[in-house]
Amino acid sequence: MRDANAVWHPSPNAGARRAGLTPHLIVLHYTAMASAERARDWLCNPEAQVSAHYVLARDGTLWQLVDETERAWHAGAGEWRGQDDINSRSIGIEIANTGAEPFPEPQMAALEALMGRIKARWDITETIGHSDMAIGRKIDPGPRFDWARLARQGLAHGVGQGPTQNPTPAQFRAAAKARGYSCDASDDALLHAVRMRFRPWARGSLCAADMAVLAEV
Repeated sequence: MRDANAVWHPSPNAGARRAGLTPHLIVLHYTAMASAERARDWLCNPEAQVSAHYVLARDGTLWQLVDETERAWHAGAGEWRGQDDINSRSIGIEIANTGAEPFPEPQMAALEALMGRIKARWDITETIGHSDMAIGRKIDPGPRFDWARLARQGLAHGVGQGPTQNPTPAQFRAAAKARGYSCDASDDALLHAVRMRFRPWARGSLCAADMAVLAEV
């Protein structure tokens, strides 16, 4: 399945989704490269052994590298809500960004439009970051990504407003697992992953605000 608004630029780094799975997740990444074209070409290089369904440039230009019905190689090891092989369960979008810059308006607008079209084609239940399902291994799409903007459009879960008491690490882990963070990780790595998504500029020890953001919206 191809997106009519994307430039078709096929990558050989893809295959069939396993066990008859269809996508129910969108996984967002940043490219960590200076240009979208460099990222696109790398994801199409057989030696790279990586790919994504889409690459989105800073000016909103969109390339599709893998048909949505196929399994792109973007997520790697990790899990979400107790499920592994996220590649077979997701559509991966690589967003051109170094990780140290804001995401410009044309790019965000194009991302929202793309996600809306994907949700119309598939039963997408959640949008997550690479950092959510690969705790301690990945940090993209990074602290500058505007998750709140996607939440306002109904394209991602927003920040919760939960209890204000300070949690124990065990209580925090249970709350994070209920929100999907099932990947095996240390207490510090789990806290960092949750903050990357919901409190990217927070520092210091586990506190009540970290627990509050995990409440269901």
